[in-house]
Amino acid sequence: MSDSVNANAVLAPIATSVLTHIVRSIVDTPDAVKVESLDDEGKIILEVRVADGDLGRVIGRRGRTAQSIRAVVRAAASRDNAEVDVDFLDD
Repeated sequence: MSDSVNANAVLAPIATSVLTHIVRSIVDTPDAVKVESLDDEGKIILEVRVADGDLGRVIGRRGRTAQSIRAVVRAAASRDNAEVDVDFLDD
């Protein structure tokens, strides 16, 4: 299936743009935010990379901010007819 998908195409564009907007509004360095989409056997994984020191802001206390972001992005992914998971990575 991945052979027919363009390597430069954004998987789940609505979910990706919603995720990018939310994360950029939270962090101190919005220009350092990078969202990469990967296809993992039918499930789309959105990997978010933020600048040093911003990961704590995105994750929040006890991971509540991260869980809320994941819930909103999953809802947005329904517009893309896709199932997504969000991973937060430190750059």
